[in-house]
Amino acid sequence: MKRKKQKPTVCLVSSSGGHWEQLQKLKPLLEKYNGFLVTEKTQFEADAKYLMHQTDLKDKFMIPKMLVNSLRTLKIWFKEKPDFVVTTGTMVAFPFYILCILTRKKFIFVETFGRANMPTVAGKIMEKHSDLFIVQWETQAKHYKKAIYGGCLY
Repeated sequence: MKRKKQKPTVCLVSSSGGHWEQLQKLKPLLEKYNGFLVTEKTQFEADAKYLMHQTDLKDKFMIPKMLVNSLRTLKIWFKEKPDFVVTTGTMVAFPFYILCILTRKKFIFVETFGRANMPTVAGKIMEKHSDLFIVQWETQAKHYKKAIYGGCLY
C-alpha cells in the first residue's frame, strides 16, 4: 500500500518591522506547503501563529529574552516539525537557525532589502549553514560567498 506523500512544513520567521514586511511577501508559500509564521510581539498586530519577545543586541534584557524565546522555539519546533525555515532575520530567527543545524533541516536566509551596500551581522552568521542564501540587491552579493541574487521582495 502506498502512503500519501505529505506536504513539507515551512516556518517563516523574522523580527518585526521591515524584516516582517519583507517576510509577508513570502506568505504564498503557506498555500503551497503546510506552514506557519513566527515574529515578535509588538504594539502592532501581526498575522503570525506564534509571537516571541522582541529584542536586539542593545537590549539590556536580551539574554533572558533570548533564553525564553529559545524555549518557546523548542516547543514550536516539536509541535510543528518544520522541514525548512525561511527568514529575513534577525534575533528571533536565531534559535530556529540553530535547530536547523542540529536537526539537519533546510535553512533559507533572505538578506534584508535595507542593506544594499553592506552585510548584516545576521547574514554573516547565518550564511555558513544556509542551504540557500538570497540577496535582494546585486551589490549585496559581493559580501557573501554563497549569495544568490533573487531580486527584491517588494
